[in-house]
Amino acid sequence: MNIKIHYFALSVLLLLGCGSKNGNKPIEKETNQDNIMELKLNSSAFEEGGMIPEEFTCDGDNVSPELSWSGAPAETKSFALICEDPDAPAGIWIHWVIYNIPGSEKGLHEGVSADKKLFNGTMQGLNSSGETGYDGPCPPGGTHRYYFKLYALDTTLSIEGNVTKDVLLDAMKGHIIAQGQLMAKYTRK
Repeated sequence: MNIKIHYFALSVLLLLGCGSKNGNKPIEKETNQDNIMELKLNSSAFEEGGMIPEEFTCDGDNVSPELSWSGAPAETKSFALICEDPDAPAGIWIHWVIYNIPGSEKGLHEGVSADKKLFNGTMQGLNSSGETGYDGPCPPGGTHRYYFKLYALDTTLSIEGNVTKDVLLDAMKGHIIAQGQLMAKYTRK
């Protein structure tokens, strides 16, 4: 009798698995996020996989680089961008959290001010230094990678206060319609 129960349970599991539209992927990944389009993200300051010039780091002027993008869906209401260093000794270091960039924008100019709210409604959150705005690369040693991650959203976010990366990611859930990234590196002399 025990063997029949195990056989029945195995049969049910196999049937449930075969009916899944995503095969072996966990069910929690089955969201509208599967249809995310790809954005093309570029910078006039560096190429994908290239080195970030010193002026955009703590060794230079520590200003944000120019970024431009294309490929946003027509229904884009706003953009959000996170810049992070996954090679930091203490874990992922967040260099920039910026969101509610109007959906009509095609990029960010060099040297975005550190104001919490910009003239066009764009908002900036906290970086890992606890400051608002861009905080350039400043690795303690070796070559680090810096990922600029851009998200097109089908809404404008209604989050305020000291917005961190985690708060932003939580607010964006279910609203990401396209995304792209640009990675560059930096080594201090």
